[in-house]
Amino acid sequence: MAFLSDTLARVKPSPTIAVTNKARELKEAGRDVIGLGAGEPDFDTPENIKRAAIAAIESGKTKYTAVDGIPELKKAICAKFERENGLSYKPSQITVGTGGKQVLYNALVATLNPGDEVVIPAPYWVSYPDMVLLAGGTPVFVEGRMQTGYKITGAQLEAAITPKTKWVIFNSPSNPSGAAYSRDELKELTDVLMRHPQVWVMSDDMYEHLTFGDFEFVTPAQVEPGLYDRTLTCNGVSKAYAMTGWRIGYAGGPEALIKAMGKVQSQSTSNPCSISQYAAVEALNGPQDYVIESRKAFERRRDLVVAALNTCPGITCPTPEGAFYVYPSIEGCIGKTSAGGVKIENDEAFAAALLEEAGVAVVFGAAFGLSPNFRISYATSDAALTEACARIKAFCEGLK
Repeated sequence: MAFLSDTLARVKPSPTIAVTNKARELKEAGRDVIGLGAGEPDFDTPENIKRAAIAAIESGKTKYTAVDGIPELKKAICAKFERENGLSYKPSQITVGTGGKQVLYNALVATLNPGDEVVIPAPYWVSYPDMVLLAGGTPVFVEGRMQTGYKITGAQLEAAITPKTKWVIFNSPSNPSGAAYSRDELKELTDVLMRHPQVWVMSDDMYEHLTFGDFEFVTPAQVEPGLYDRTLTCNGVSKAYAMTGWRIGYAGGPEALIKAMGKVQSQSTSNPCSISQYAAVEALNGPQDYVIESRKAFERRRDLVVAALNTCPGITCPTPEGAFYVYPSIEGCIGKTSAGGVKIENDEAFAAALLEEAGVAVVFGAAFGLSPNFRISYATSDAALTEACARIKAFCEGLK
């Protein structure tokens, strides 16, 4: 009898974490490595949020809390959804988890049965398919190609839905591509979903506040109120407020689903960190200056990276609408050989050779379900990005 679960054999470790760990190991060994793998703002958590956490500690708010969030935080989340998205939720419709990933996972575990399908647009965040598999479901992929801005069409979504479809996972702005759907583009998808009442929508809005120029962020239940009763609108404080390590995610949705997710959480992690919850209250209710300033910095970095990468032979890099990622194509590099003698047969080989020969850590496109590409996180300093792009250009110029 095998010791490890058969379910575990269906999933793989996170490639983004693997790249980050590899870059860290090389740095510790003395290598000059620029890590562009981690999706984590390089800015510090704003002072008002840190002060709120310290005040929570000093006032003794260090005990167990309600399993799926303190009342103060649920109230703040309800206010945020109403203020920013035009969505009305009661506290009983809100759940708070240990990061956005747990919220998504709880929903899948609470709803999926063997044979249930989950439609996932590609390129996708690396964890979506594996969470579906761990929960017993079957991921179904729909490709958004570079020619369509890494977005899928209504016709593609329609073709992917079957009688077994239970969820569609929607992520805009997207990790890894930074692509964000306009109101009209999203309406095309919600019109399809209105024709399939058995299909629920899991909207991962984690990068909501990171959109650039005059782009207007919208979320599915906002665009199509008819989907409100079968949409889980997910978000968190990690990206918007530079609070990745605080581990607070949240969602609003129908009470029955929220209650089921709470049952899962009650028998797994129980409540998120009490101190982090009080910090999140301040993040949502307090001054939003950091959000505005960080958005300006990320937009500047996006423009820097896109311009630099488009000077690299064999690379084509579209300009994304949001998040802090670019997802360039390396189609022009495939089949060539690096200066170090590595045949670039695919994007995984490209990323491995780039790390070994140029000291730049990126995540290969196959990890996100669409090749030949790679992902850069530009959530790091302008100086590091400038140097990294110069190294990538030199590496590409050395391909023969």
